[in-house]
Amino acid sequence: MGQTAKSLIPVLALVGATLPAGAAELRTETLKAWTEYVQGANSCMMQRLQAGHTFLWTDEHPEIARKVQAGAIITAPMTPDTPRRVPFGLIHHWIGAVVIPDARREDVFAIIRDYDRYNDYYHPAVLAAKAIRQTAGQDEFSMMLMSKAVLARTALDSDYHSTYVQVDGRRWYSVSYTTRVQEIEQYGEPDEHTLPPDQGHGYLWRLYSITRFEERNGGVFIEVEAMALSRDIPAALRWLVDPLVRRLSRNSLITTLRQTQEAVGAEAAAATWRAPAQSGSCHPR
Repeated sequence: MGQTAKSLIPVLALVGATLPAGAAELRTETLKAWTEYVQGANSCMMQRLQAGHTFLWTDEHPEIARKVQAGAIITAPMTPDTPRRVPFGLIHHWIGAVVIPDARREDVFAIIRDYDRYNDYYHPAVLAAKAIRQTAGQDEFSMMLMSKAVLARTALDSDYHSTYVQVDGRRWYSVSYTTRVQEIEQYGEPDEHTLPPDQGHGYLWRLYSITRFEERNGGVFIEVEAMALSRDIPAALRWLVDPLVRRLSRNSLITTLRQTQEAVGAEAAAATWRAPAQSGSCHPR
């Protein structure tokens, strides 16, 4: 979904800033590799719904589950070879987990599906966001993001589609992906201009995320698998850039999950503060 997928964008933008200048147009073979990878991730998600399989990744790792239950935010590369090299591109795949205590699924969805307030919840990475169309289980929205790591002030303007699926009374999952990504060069400057889709520096070509939600132990467990497709890194720079990508990917995902946790908590506190005025209690005139 949008708020989780955006966590990798500052990382990819910083990677792009270290690369030689010039166009990095998305190639057919790169897109093919991405499509196959996403199909594999979806197949793994479907396996989690079958009897005998764990729904949450954290339940496969007892020590991680204990840390998350105790309040830690855990992140890790989803595969050992993250970022995975494909023809002329990189696939980044990270997972993050957090529990939001004293919350219900409705409380979490009220935040992550409130796209018009994303620039409040996920500042400063989100410059603007808005809902385009929403139903009970389908969302379409737009979002503009920017990383200060990019010297040229490049922003990313994207459209997204999200689907929400109820598994049972306490478990849900969502799938979110970009339907359009365009770079905006010289953002905020007089010569600001938007490039055609799949053209530009290749900071980001595609985003895809799978998010799982489970209510238990008086809170909501959230797991996010965030996937992104970007340009490749030249071999001569990999020894320098690869550790940086991993560290910043982890930190960015932690920040996004923490911001979600804080937004849910803040809304709950505000609702509690407003409750007396809505309860019919007598107040002095």
